[in-house]
Amino acid sequence: MTMRPFTIALSGKGGTGKTTVSSLLVRSFIDAGEIPVLAVDADPNANFHEALGVEVKETLGSMREEAFSRNIPPGMNRHDYVRFRFRQALVEANGFDLVAMGRPEGTGCYCFANDLLSECMQQLEREYRFLVIDTEAGMEHISRGTIGKPDVLLIVSDPGARGLRTIARIREIATQLGLERKKIHVVFNRFKTGAAPVDIGDEIPIAIIPEDPAVEAADLAATPVSQIPESSPARREVRVLAEKLIKMAREDSVNK
Repeated sequence: MTMRPFTIALSGKGGTGKTTVSSLLVRSFIDAGEIPVLAVDADPNANFHEALGVEVKETLGSMREEAFSRNIPPGMNRHDYVRFRFRQALVEANGFDLVAMGRPEGTGCYCFANDLLSECMQQLEREYRFLVIDTEAGMEHISRGTIGKPDVLLIVSDPGARGLRTIARIREIATQLGLERKKIHVVFNRFKTGAAPVDIGDEIPIAIIPEDPAVEAADLAATPVSQIPESSPARREVRVLAEKLIKMAREDSVNK
């Protein structure tokens, strides 16, 4: 029997490096041989594909709902056609695939793109070991049930009082939506060592990722951040985080 993949959703306010952590996680899973991985860019404002070094030619948001009633080829039902179009939007790469939500055309909402992702995820996900979902800060995809309930929610934050307030707010939303508290973990990113102490409250983070010049250099050079050197501090720490998540996934599969 094919095992259900382990789903990791990353949330956090803008500017905390959520997409950087997401892309380094994908790379760490690949390096660990946990392939294939499905990367889902569920944040219309993110650039997950750029961080992973792939090109997106079509997003779910660009697919118009009316086309799915007008253009279904003869002999193909709507369900098969949706799966066909979804696979056209899927970017296949070495060790991972990526699908991007994108933005809806015109003034439309994301409802159709959300429904499309939800409808196809069940068929696609069985092919993958891990799903890494770069979500938007508003938790829309969790509240809508688009991605189901993730096995782990990682809240990516900068340290300090403002970051702690954001963590508390996202955790409250997630628990109200039915996600178990034990499945919610905090990742402090861009942690400055050797500087004045920063406030992380009573949080016990699953990972503390240091500020890394290689990440900044990749941003400035517009090169994929997932390809920073293996020896760089951020990539090393995310590799440790990936090992913890792999252990969680194995324990989860044993308990099911």
